[in-house]
Amino acid sequence: MPTPDDAYPYLSDVVKALTGADLPLPMPMFGLLVLVALVAATFVLRIELRRRWSGGELGGPASLEQLDELTTTFAAAMLLSGIAGAKLFSLAEDPGAVLADPVEQVFSSNGFNIIGGLVVATAVGVVILRRKRIRVAPFLDAAAPALMLGYAVGRIGCQVSGDGDWGVAADLADKPGWLPSWLWAQQYEGNILGVQIPAPGVHPTPIWETAMALVLFGVLWALRRHPYRAGWLFSLWIVLAAAERLAIEPFRVNELHGPLALSQAQYLSALFLVVGLVCLLRLRARRATAPDPEADETREPQPSETA
Repeated sequence: MPTPDDAYPYLSDVVKALTGADLPLPMPMFGLLVLVALVAATFVLRIELRRRWSGGELGGPASLEQLDELTTTFAAAMLLSGIAGAKLFSLAEDPGAVLADPVEQVFSSNGFNIIGGLVVATAVGVVILRRKRIRVAPFLDAAAPALMLGYAVGRIGCQVSGDGDWGVAADLADKPGWLPSWLWAQQYEGNILGVQIPAPGVHPTPIWETAMALVLFGVLWALRRHPYRAGWLFSLWIVLAAAERLAIEPFRVNELHGPLALSQAQYLSALFLVVGLVCLLRLRARRATAPDPEADETREPQPSETA
């Protein structure tokens, strides 16, 4: 039977652990769970977009059918651009390795920077929305809970496959007494990298991130009907996502850079935290007293305006 300490790089490994059957199922578990994350995030996004579209917040599509088609297309574009951005930012962390072996570094299945993926995907998403004449800020608000849920599920893929996105070596002497040992230290036996981790193991940071992201998803979902200006909820997502990453980074294996000896993710998260807080302060006015500044961008012109 599977144990919390084991890693299962491929679907065949999971099936064998559960049933004992040795079947040729070479589907990577990380990729499978990324697809699950995409489906879950798209489902939540569709629910929230439908609500906001019915309330007249979004503009754009003339029917729910068109909105659903746009949601699916948008999610696929976010996945592809997010993967590209994650790889691009990962390559930027170690330009020396890229110059030494560019083909291996570019096409390797390892090395993806989540923050880089979010940056590029968000930029691509804004371009798509403007081309479709959809109000950007309300759409991003609708996407905030979905983004956090997708991140939570995606981290499960890191944990299950043992993709190297784990923490530093753990010391059981520091473990809180109430916490099970497998939540403090794991050896990721059978991980996809083939790395042998000495006992007691490393911190299972993907599990910690999944737990934190699920809690933050609940917060964003509970606040999705907030009374503040459009863009406030997305700004809150920026703050929460950045704070979560800053909290987990000291426990993870990282390349440190710059005068502060921080990881790329820490520098970016600190920047996003400041930007998010500034946006929260700027958008804290209630909608009744501060109409959405994007509202006129997609509004149909009135007869008096075209005469």
